[in-house]
Amino acid sequence: MRVAILRYPGTWSERDFAHAFSVLGVEHEIVWHEDADLRRFDAAVVPGGFTYGDYLRAGAIAKLSPATAELRRAADEGMPILASCNGFQIVCEAGLLPGALVRNTGLEFRCDWVTMRVESDATPFTAGALGELLRMPIAHGEGCWVADPRTLARVEDEGLVALRYVDARGSATPEGNPNGSLGNIAGVRNPQGNVVGLMPHPERCVEPLLGGSDGIRMLGWLAASARPALSTIS
Repeated sequence: MRVAILRYPGTWSERDFAHAFSVLGVEHEIVWHEDADLRRFDAAVVPGGFTYGDYLRAGAIAKLSPATAELRRAADEGMPILASCNGFQIVCEAGLLPGALVRNTGLEFRCDWVTMRVESDATPFTAGALGELLRMPIAHGEGCWVADPRTLARVEDEGLVALRYVDARGSATPEGNPNGSLGNIAGVRNPQGNVVGLMPHPERCVEPLLGGSDGIRMLGWLAASARPALSTIS
């Protein structure tokens, strides 16, 4: 398993992902967006940050990058791609995932820990984890996932919701929704299941010292799909 961690101008979470994959023992490389050639890799990560200063809209300029064009090609060929926070915004802007991310309800920047329920295990990042609860941190001002009614219905009906915000008891309540996302949706997948985007940061919770380790579970599920020895990670 060799993972590309894409870095755009303004990305700042790439080294956190690099550390997470180091903990897992997964080979990885931080790749500058202008030099992106994903043919050398088995999977790709689009980290968080403020690409191009989030001018216009979060991810609106980064979607024009050569790296994003390469992501489209790799996604079409089935490469596993995980996009977190600003990365989620980028892949939605690029049309790799449905919906869009807009300002949080209340117009507040939210920096907190949230709980999510795995709604689909048809991805390399959630395999075998249907119904499990994951606790991860968020840090975003534009994390409210929205879609038109037809797209929302399709996402729900076709099982494209990957993760849903819930309260500590596992119920999808308004209190468990940190940003006003429609349907408490925290993450979505594409129909093929190889592309997953979410607003929380799995790379920021890979060791108990950081406040939690559920992020290493998500990244470990990816590694386990290629290296069965890692399947015991929890």
